[in-house]
Formats: sequence, C-alpha cells, structure tokens
Amino acid sequence: MTYDGWIVVGLGNPGPTYAATRHNVGYLVVDELAARMGGSWRTHKSGRALAIEGRLGDPPGTRAVLGRGGCYMNESGGPIRALLSFYGADPDQLIVIHDELDVAYADLRVKHGGGDNGHNGLKSIREVLGTGDYYRVRVGIGRPPGRQDMADFVLRQFSSTERRELDLHVQRAADAVESLLTGGLEETQNLYNR
Repeated sequence: MTYDGWIVVGLGNPGPTYAATRHNVGYLVVDELAARMGGSWRTHKSGRALAIEGRLGDPPGTRAVLGRGGCYMNESGGPIRALLSFYGADPDQLIVIHDELDVAYADLRVKHGGGDNGHNGLKSIREVLGTGDYYRVRVGIGRPPGRQDMADFVLRQFSSTERRELDLHVQRAADAVESLLTGGLEETQNLYNR
C-alpha cells in the first residue's frame, strides 16, 4: 500500500438526462464533497475518471481523491480500478457512495463489505476488483410505489416533496463520508445508521 489516503467515488450515470435522478445520488454527494474540498472536476491522469485531489474533514483534514466515473453505472468497476491502481491503493481504502432501494428515502447506512444487492454499479465493481470488501455509504432512495418498475423508478427524478429535502439529505451523506474518514466505521455507524 503506497497511498496514505482514501479514494471516495460517487456512482451515477453521465449526462444531463440522468443528472437529477435517484440513481445519480452518489454523484450529488461526491459533488457536495468536491465543493467542501474546494476543487473542480478534471479528467484524471488514468483517463478513466473525473477526479479531485485534496483533503476532507476538520483541519488538517484527511487526504482523499474524489472520483466520478465518466461511464454508465454498469461500467463503474473500470474507472474505480484505474484510480486504485494509479494511487497504489487497496479496496480497503475505497469508499463508494451509491443509491440504495432497501433504505428509506432520507436515511443512510454505512457499512464495510457486502454483496451487490442487485445494484449494477456494485456488481461491476465486484466483477472488476474481485471483492466487495470496501466501504459503502448507502444513500436511501426507498422503493417504488405500487408496481412501478424498479429501473424506471431509479432513473426518474426525485418527486417535488423529495426535492425539498434533497439538499439536506446530500449534505448528511457527505457528513457521513467525512466522519468515516476521520472517526472510523463504528463511530460513523453510530451517528448515521438509523
């Protein structure tokens, strides 16, 4: 292990069509972290992701690279592997922020390891890295009402009621990432897993 920081990646789909959808909440959270870091997205030297290098958390902060794959959700593993490889980081230094159907809207779950739970981004990461042993900030989007198709639900924009709370939800998820960086898993779970 040569890198002494963290790789923090938000999952989502590229382009304006998907920008404000439930499936892109990982991008929204990593964008909030980028604003806190004071950086702007640039194509990473690996050529596989957009990235920002800096520090997060209370001064002096913890060294971190924020990442967004410039690809569709089901191809997320490649850009993440490229970032880990470039920095000489292990999966245990990876935090993935993603939408989660099995967590109620506005709730969070922070964990280490686990399966993909039908999430194509997580499935791609597992296939490419060969492991699911990394940290996850699972941002609740809830389940679709009635018999609505799950794919349609995750690719739809948030409802007007949800949008009123979205900024606070995103800020809280970003707070959880910073807590994970500075306070560790158990402390973060105690604060944010409700």
